[in-house]
Amino acid sequence: EVSTEDPETAFFTLANREDLNPEEGSIHHCLYQFTRNEKLTETNKLLCDVCTQRHYGPKKNIKSEKKYVYTNAKKQMLISLAPPILTLHLKRFQQAGFNLRKVNRHIKFPEVIDLAPFCTVKCKNVAEGNTKVLYSLYGVVEHSGTMRSGHYTAYAKMRSMNNRLSDLVLRGQSPQALETEPVKGQWFHISDTHVQAVSASKVLSSQAYLLFYERLL
Repeated sequence: EVSTEDPETAFFTLANREDLNPEEGSIHHCLYQFTRNEKLTETNKLLCDVCTQRHYGPKKNIKSEKKYVYTNAKKQMLISLAPPILTLHLKRFQQAGFNLRKVNRHIKFPEVIDLAPFCTVKCKNVAEGNTKVLYSLYGVVEHSGTMRSGHYTAYAKMRSMNNRLSDLVLRGQSPQALETEPVKGQWFHISDTHVQAVSASKVLSSQAYLLFYERLL
């Protein structure tokens, strides 16, 4: 599937990735690695129809003769449509021999995150001229225990309804203005039937498994 027909802007982002300099062990570093530019070479070369036709001529006999031309290529996954609600799922396991082992490392995450360095320069629902795509944290899921057993708890922020976010969800309207501060509200920790008010610093120190952000409009 062709995501862009302009090779000059195919690998361009809304904000300069090189200015990011993400800290290792942060959600920014995870996103940076996930959206990095990859080179496809050797056994990962790309099957090129244009190169095949140029080398062997018209397609009519190519498949029957199994003649294909593979070429070096670049691949990068970027966000082409900024979602109203951003859900980030952290991989909390790794292969250890024949077994899976839980990763307990703390990953830093902010209250407000900018997705612009990970969005294509032609992101569909970002107003022209905007170089920031900001999201405010409103929920975290945390897991304690091992790969075999454990317990899920959640942090949720009680806040006022965002009518403009509702318009974006229901009507797909592109935001024209951006707020830069996190949505105000009180955080709560929920564990089964127990609910307790907590500080934002307590939330940010949690061992996140799932992160939920809402778009700032």
